Amino acid sequence: MKAVLIIALACAVIGCTDTSAPVPTPEYDPTPYVLDTASFPNGFQSMPLPTDYPLTQQRVELGRMLFYDPALSRDGTQSCASCHIQADGLSDRRTYSVGIRGLEGTRQAMSVANLGWHRRGFFWDGRVATLREQALMPIVDPLEMDNTLANAVSTLSSKQHVRDQFIRAFGSDSITPERMGIAMEQFMLTIVSGNSKWDKVQRGQATFNEQEERGRQLFFSEFDPTGKVKSGECFHCHGGPNFTNDRFMNNGLDDDASFEDIGRERVTSNPSDRAKFKVPTLRNIAVTAPYMHDGRFTTLEDVVRHYSSGVKQSSTVDILLQFSLKPGLGLGESDVADLVAFLRTLTDESYLSNPRYAKP
Repeated sequence: MKAVLIIALACAVIGCTDTSAPVPTPEYDPTPYVLDTASFPNGFQSMPLPTDYPLTQQRVELGRMLFYDPALSRDGTQSCASCHIQADGLSDRRTYSVGIRGLEGTRQAMSVANLGWHRRGFFWDGRVATLREQALMPIVDPLEMDNTLANAVSTLSSKQHVRDQFIRAFGSDSITPERMGIAMEQFMLTIVSGNSKWDKVQRGQATFNEQEERGRQLFFSEFDPTGKVKSGECFHCHGGPNFTNDRFMNNGLDDDASFEDIGRERVTSNPSDRAKFKVPTLRNIAVTAPYMHDGRFTTLEDVVRHYSSGVKQSSTVDILLQFSLKPGLGLGESDVADLVAFLRTLTDESYLSNPRYAKP
């Protein structure tokens, strides 16, 4: 009897009153998301932002939730982050990303960084003009998430916390593909990489060692036909603060008889675009292997050797690569090592570990 009394008293003291705080009703929150422009790399202009839906903290947070939510896939096993892994530069270490049915894709996953400054289309072939369009396409791709937008909306609508976040982001819990795309676009616009050793050198906060400096000089030097000065001829295609000219180019991977992927031509139906692909940023390139649209090169050394002596002639190879055609640039192995050392200075460790880009 005493034991029962003790238990009853204990219940009266600690167990009979519900002390949990009530869950607040979600409300629309238009608080702007302010980009940290101080973290923008030197040379970047202000980011062109959408005007129909200004960036807000809650839309960005919703976009991050969706980016990491496997509910977007047909079987609930794959999210955007499955192929865009933060530690790997928000890219994929596999040659081809693998979809929910175990089927390989047809191109290597591109890095997600500084996309707010890309103006000439997204994906390797530039088949969409905006990030909000790009965000939805993997959902319906049969080799990726193999879902329908209607089914994705239905699955998300069954989750109370997701509906609550749509209220905070848009003012109602109506989940639509348009709102999904806008939210993911807003999250991806906030993903900025600009704190590599290269950036610190530009700000006067660090200096290159001798090998990195030799690599820098090779990277930014023009071809010398006399052969007296070695050149990497890299900056023509990978120039500017984001280390890309944002163009679509044929970089001499194959000759006319060997094209397996016609690239940009599939979008434009223009034969002059055959085997042209988007020039990717070199930021964080050391952590985003393998390389090229088909992941054919496993190391940065392989990439440099290609541009030194492996560029193939074809009907659409870019004129900027004229000096890389045989006999080529004539780079030795020490030159290759120097260039790779410089490329490694483009790795931004803070971007690779920034909690704002991580799974919520």
